[in-house]
Amino acid sequence: MLGIYFTGTGNSQYVLEVFLKKYDKTAHICTLTDKDITHYIRNSEEIIFSYPVQFSNIPKILKDFVDKNYGLWQKKHIFVIATMGLFSGDGAGILARRLQKYGAQIEGGLHLKMPDSIADERALKRSLERNKALVRAAEQKIDKAVKKLKCGDPPQEGIGFLSYMAGLLGQRLYFYHKTQCYSDRLKIDTQKCVGCGKCATQCPTQNIHIEQNTAKASNQCTMCYRCVNLCPQQAITLLGKKVVAQGTIEKYL
Repeated sequence: MLGIYFTGTGNSQYVLEVFLKKYDKTAHICTLTDKDITHYIRNSEEIIFSYPVQFSNIPKILKDFVDKNYGLWQKKHIFVIATMGLFSGDGAGILARRLQKYGAQIEGGLHLKMPDSIADERALKRSLERNKALVRAAEQKIDKAVKKLKCGDPPQEGIGFLSYMAGLLGQRLYFYHKTQCYSDRLKIDTQKCVGCGKCATQCPTQNIHIEQNTAKASNQCTMCYRCVNLCPQQAITLLGKKVVAQGTIEKYL
């Protein structure tokens, strides 16, 4: 079994690790950008995907990966985990449908509410204790989902027509343009930036580089918010104008 995750602040990686620790401790886990990932996929019949939902859609980097490797999904048995700050409708289903188009067999889906990662917006901001409670609730939900999966009755969250309509009308229809292309809106405050390079080394699309001791961004941002949350100087923003609250999964464990 193979677990594949894409994450910005660690939420999707953490829930995948918890899931597989309960379901199959022998499973191999790798990030979407692992250089050997296609080898792992070819040699795995069962795959668990875990990723954060963006505007009731899948991240652009994940969408491109699935399409680029369309020949790898034939007859693969896939379970989908989608993490979100509030609600997505069919966060798991939208990837499931894309994989089905390439011949995958979808076993089910699971939606997990986790601490919000959009560090430069006040919406969905919760107290530290509330975020810790969200993580504990997600762990309990994972435990129930694993038991159902082992009994041959996997959860079907985000799968099906009603979920599709909820995702489409809830967010995706109104914010469709935000996830169809990589973003060029990443902003770096040159007065705050000290050129430490943390953002550049952590960016999954190599969208950031250091030039004359200052970080520079291009137009290939996949909106994972990894750099915004990790910047020690709070010098990076994307949707908002200033950093409100940074956080990675370690803060809530």
